[in-house]
Amino acid sequence: MIRHDVLAGLPVRTAVPALERALEAHGCAVLCAPPGTGKTTLVPLVLAGLLGPADRPVRRVIVAEPRRIAARAAARRMAWLLGERAGERVGFTVRGERVVGRATVVEVVTTGVLLQRLQRDQELTGVDVVILDECHERHLDADTVAAFLLDVRAALRPELRLVAASATTDAEGWARLLDDAPVVAAHGVSYPVETVWAPPVTPVRPPHGMRVDPALLTHVASVVRRALAERDGDVLCFLPGVGEIGRVAGQLGDVAAEVLQVHGRAPAAVQDAVLAGSAEGRRVVLATAVAESSLTVPGVRIVVDAGLAREPRTDHARGLSALATVRVSQAGAGQRAGRAGREAPGTVYRCWSQGENDRLVRFPSPEIKVADLAAFALQAACWGDPSAAGLALLDPPPAGALAAARSVLTAIGAVDTDGRVTARGTRMAGIGLHPRLARALLDGAPEVGARRAAEVVALLSEEPPRSYGDDLAAAWRAARRGGDAYAARWRQEVRRLTSAVTSGGAAGGEGGGGSDDAAAGLIAALAFPERVARARGAGTYLMVSGTGAEVADGSALRGAPWLAVAVADRPATAVSARIRLAAVIDEDTARSAAGRLRVAGEEVRWEDGDVVARRVERLGAVELAARALKSPAPELVRAALLDGLRREGPDLLRWTRDARELRERLGFLHRELGGGWPDVSDAALLDRPDAWLEPELSRARRRADLGRLDAGQALRRLLPWASGEAARLDELAPERIEVPSGSRVRVEYGGPQPVLAVKLQELFGLRETPRVAGTAGVPVLVHLLSPAGRPAAVTADLASFWQDGYRAVRAELRGRYPRHPWPEDPSTAVATRRLNNRR
Repeated sequence: MIRHDVLAGLPVRTAVPALERALEAHGCAVLCAPPGTGKTTLVPLVLAGLLGPADRPVRRVIVAEPRRIAARAAARRMAWLLGERAGERVGFTVRGERVVGRATVVEVVTTGVLLQRLQRDQELTGVDVVILDECHERHLDADTVAAFLLDVRAALRPELRLVAASATTDAEGWARLLDDAPVVAAHGVSYPVETVWAPPVTPVRPPHGMRVDPALLTHVASVVRRALAERDGDVLCFLPGVGEIGRVAGQLGDVAAEVLQVHGRAPAAVQDAVLAGSAEGRRVVLATAVAESSLTVPGVRIVVDAGLAREPRTDHARGLSALATVRVSQAGAGQRAGRAGREAPGTVYRCWSQGENDRLVRFPSPEIKVADLAAFALQAACWGDPSAAGLALLDPPPAGALAAARSVLTAIGAVDTDGRVTARGTRMAGIGLHPRLARALLDGAPEVGARRAAEVVALLSEEPPRSYGDDLAAAWRAARRGGDAYAARWRQEVRRLTSAVTSGGAAGGEGGGGSDDAAAGLIAALAFPERVARARGAGTYLMVSGTGAEVADGSALRGAPWLAVAVADRPATAVSARIRLAAVIDEDTARSAAGRLRVAGEEVRWEDGDVVARRVERLGAVELAARALKSPAPELVRAALLDGLRREGPDLLRWTRDARELRERLGFLHRELGGGWPDVSDAALLDRPDAWLEPELSRARRRADLGRLDAGQALRRLLPWASGEAARLDELAPERIEVPSGSRVRVEYGGPQPVLAVKLQELFGLRETPRVAGTAGVPVLVHLLSPAGRPAAVTADLASFWQDGYRAVRAELRGRYPRHPWPEDPSTAVATRRLNNRR
């Protein structure tokens, strides 16, 4: 029996007529409706023709949800509204579970399932309407599905209707993407929500990787207790992940309320209990972001927000992909707060300050900008658009990330060198796994048996609980004997994967050689060959990708000579990655799984201050074997010497005093005159070694040979000989200047202005300051010295000094040096290097 009373109370009903008109006129529409308005439950039923007059035509509707828990909940809710059970007129399909019947006309699926269906049947035969729910979350699968559906509408089925449903009002981008589709807004019944700022009293460490400061979780638990004491109603507490939910739940064991945990791994019975509400007692619901908009939890009057979320992050240079804990966006925080005002006035306790709130990013990062794109690239290749250039996407994929994804796909044989999908790639895409895991399943099944390969891959496809440990083989054994919710989902996925691999003709059954430990290692190494790692000592490892990694103290993995790393993350401030799940392997397995990364050849490089020449066999960055080379190729030696020069600078050469002074003179002329006078800075010299270091550089074999190379002789090769200016070097930048006493005094060119340091008496009679760089050139900076050679005065204007500054110097020094001349008028006196009595 249809529950008309409930349906009539859903706020979205007022927007349904406008939505139907928009679809009739344009074929596409964007529906903006806040959570709790019925957009996920009422709209599909209306568009399918299951509500209203009996003669209303029935249409088949597919609703795509980003999460399995949301897909199941939406289908069950719609079936309940119709007075039925899921599997009758409303059903659902998620990975590993399908509940539909012959009468099903509304099917709720995950976006991943819809992607697979589109690849098998691009026309979506029999489907009349597709609703992309929660499109504001910008999941990669949802963006990809939207692009594919727009292709289908443009080329194959213009009558296919498409609705992008968003829980936020930021719909302009989706409207433009859907050919300027109309935007239909539904306004929910919302009540005022009071904000209570509840930051920790003492600072907590910011999140990094998957880590959250335990002090913050303790604070969140205390805020939940405070909220229960200060306000009425159920509490919905947002936390970033399953681990954090479990730790906070452990600190709330004695509160006077039922504590429930909602996340994608929660058992279906717990999910149903949360969504059904409770007539007795208060509840504290600890939830991940799934409760922001995908699920409506009844009875909530209080929201406690830890202020954290999880987003995918990929380090392409190191081959590491993982979820990262980040600060919630302003949009996400607004969604969460709104859950407290769905049914009555409510309160949100935010575990951060108002000042911090203003610094939050407005929206979460679209997955296409931050996630590993290997699966997306394979889907695009299967669709016939390997570059994804023809896909209508809100944001284009980053070029570097897409190139890295194509490199992975080429290496595992999913695409050819032109990016076109291979038959093997098509099969991988059909399995419904990340391409790396599909490769491990297909290539591992003939080695260890389809069942065992499926069991290990199922472990890798959903990371096991921390309680299973960091040893993949031990986690495998724990899953086999486990009775928890994870083990149940794991067994279901094992059945699916075993069927997928055996139906394709791969080795089947339980068989396959080797121990379970060896099988776990092989499968992990096949999935992540760049993460094969060799021990460096003290629990540290070097992955073939070049990334350092370490296992936890006390781990059973410590001491293993080789590991196949399945899960690792690298906090922003850490030097090494942290290994969270790995399997022990031997060198043969490492060589086999990462064989494409094996290289052997001559390596001549600058190492520890000299040229090292060896013949080396490597697995990526991991050195397997090496022996010294007696006669390395000259061009390799020359490149190593140049590398040494770039690292340690030109001081590796022999620099006499004359050579250094020549360099300073040339630097001065380049600075003052430019033209053909060379730039002799370190960067400029190392940028063109051929111009001044040959032929000696090509003859050198080691550091000592560089130390014998006369830098002064080499620098003279840079002089402007062709123009004839080289002959003017001594004229323009003289090494010495003759002063009135007859002395030839050295000029120092190392500073910003040439310096002439000379005893004061030797300049008597000189009225003008000496100049260099030509007759109208640069005046030298005269350092006037006492008879003992100590600084007495500095001037760039000698005439002015004789007139004004000399008197003070004379008064100070003539008593100290009475045997030296101190004339009244130095500008007319005779310069001398001698004492008075010797004159």
